[in-house]
Amino acid sequence: MNKSQLSCISSWFDRYVEPFLVTDEEGAKNIRLKIEHTRKVCKAMGQLSSGEKLSENDAHIASAVALLHDVGRFPQYRRWRTFRDSESDNHARMAIDVIREEKVLAGIPPEEQLQVEEAVRFHNVLEPPAAVKSPTRLFINLIRDADKLDIWRVFVELLAQPPEERPTAATLGLPDLPGTVSEKCIVALESGAIVPLDTVTCFNDFKLLQISWIYDLTSATARKMLLESGYIPALAATLPERSDIREAVSKALDSLSA
Repeated sequence: MNKSQLSCISSWFDRYVEPFLVTDEEGAKNIRLKIEHTRKVCKAMGQLSSGEKLSENDAHIASAVALLHDVGRFPQYRRWRTFRDSESDNHARMAIDVIREEKVLAGIPPEEQLQVEEAVRFHNVLEPPAAVKSPTRLFINLIRDADKLDIWRVFVELLAQPPEERPTAATLGLPDLPGTVSEKCIVALESGAIVPLDTVTCFNDFKLLQISWIYDLTSATARKMLLESGYIPALAATLPERSDIREAVSKALDSLSA
């Protein structure tokens, strides 16, 4: 993929998302959240590509994946008014539909089209299929890291806002119960595992799930970026003051330097 082809994909993205902003105030707030998220993921992807010393061609492919990874979010929100896949449809699958219907990758070599599509398809799964091999695996890992890095930013900034000003879809409709946290989520984090989404019952649980993503980062560059960001301590500071939570979070942070 060359620079001109990447530029065409970027221009397409700008045109594609604009009509979704023509909605009510709350809807526009949620759509803007995803547009900004995409742009920040692109920025994070640029840092990862540089830090991991990707070739120019691979860096362009990685940038295209970043631009396209969440395009399914826009029709998802328009139809269901939620970003929760379990209450609507898999936004990664919807992204593939958009990419193909809009012929976004036309003119790009078939093997590179496959790499982009597969990275988009598997960016949100708990664990990518073992059968997916390099070089596609590279782009899957990169987008999963870049996506997490910006989701941490989104939630740290969101938690700094008054609840009434937060984009409603960002918290997936989970109840915000300040003193409540599920024991299963704490146990999973303490054990060094990803907190299962089906154990998440409130917003604090979702914070623990996000912290557990530390264990899913694949690149040294992503781990360094996360350490320097301060996102995890900021997120943890909004959780109930409990020794078991502090210890689980500390263990996760220590793993970044291991």
